[in-house]
Amino acid sequence: MSASASPTPSVSSTASVGGANRARNFWQHVSEGRQLDELWSQFTADARASYGFYGKDVDWEEIQKLPRWHRPFHIAKDIFWAMLMKMTPARRVLLLLALVLLLVSGTAFTFQTGHTTVAFDLKFELFAALIFLLLLSLELADKVTMKRDLEIAREIQMWLVPSEPPEVPGADIAFATRPQNSVAGDYYDAFYPDPANRERLVVVIADVAGKSVPAALLMATLQASLRTIAGEGASVADLVTRLNRYASAYSLDGRRFTTAVLCEYSTMTRQLTYVNAGHNAPILRRANGTLEKLETGGLPLGIKADASYQTASVELNPRDALILFTDGVVEAFNESGEEFGNERWLAAIRGLPDWNGHLCLRYLMESVDQFAGATRQADDITCLVFRSK
Repeated sequence: MSASASPTPSVSSTASVGGANRARNFWQHVSEGRQLDELWSQFTADARASYGFYGKDVDWEEIQKLPRWHRPFHIAKDIFWAMLMKMTPARRVLLLLALVLLLVSGTAFTFQTGHTTVAFDLKFELFAALIFLLLLSLELADKVTMKRDLEIAREIQMWLVPSEPPEVPGADIAFATRPQNSVAGDYYDAFYPDPANRERLVVVIADVAGKSVPAALLMATLQASLRTIAGEGASVADLVTRLNRYASAYSLDGRRFTTAVLCEYSTMTRQLTYVNAGHNAPILRRANGTLEKLETGGLPLGIKADASYQTASVELNPRDALILFTDGVVEAFNESGEEFGNERWLAAIRGLPDWNGHLCLRYLMESVDQFAGATRQADDITCLVFRSK
């Protein structure tokens, strides 16, 4: 009897399988495992954000005065010019040179010399492509360098805000923030000014005018000043007055102001004393579902050095929830440009389940996420939930 030999895969089939695996691994590496619909959503979000960024330099009022058939050309021209002027002079020249090479490439010339006809075509596509590749590499190098610096700044900034909420007798706190850029101008905090005394808790949320690094730097100074003054045992009224005086000295004549809500909570009496310095009014959701807005206060910090502020107090009963947030929450928008708005936000707070602070926060943030989808936002989004047990 002869044993039957098992079939041996051919060299060509083995090579094709290996090639398919390499192609699959390459695609997984490039796409980071994302599906095509995810990649398309990310691309459309990036394209929309870029259009909005460059569109800020378009004179839309003048565009609207033009006939409809002229508008696309003028919009494209203005956006191209906005892109061009954001580059360095040397790179502008290279970009224009590459475009000229593309335009003249393919042009045919014919010369007659005696009885001989000489014809040739200009072929500059390769040179233009190399110039575009060079410009891409230069811009990418700038972006990577800036991104690395921003990541370092973000890491430093994360040291300035609590990573975990403090333990509060009879209550719990949860917070979340989503920077519009690598660094944010939103600030939140909850801390005991005197770690040995757990009867007085300071809760704050703030939003520095502007975005990215300048706002983050002002946020850092606000945090340092707040912690220092609160550590001296200052009341809420004294705290906001001194913070405003300091902010006014560095606000560039009011152009770099800060909105904030400063609170002091007594763990013994459950009384919350607060001042609202021009910020979105926090919402106090009572256990029975009624809503109260915490609006008492005054101007944003840094507008007027001698501004006066009023304080107010509320008592937090069991199962009440206090929601503090920045304007990035209500101004979140979807792919159609529609804002989330106050009404949707208040409806989400009204429908808040009887959960702990962490789950309440997740419920609220998910309501914003479901509305906005994958759309890149124009502002930082920060929310803090103080839930009384």
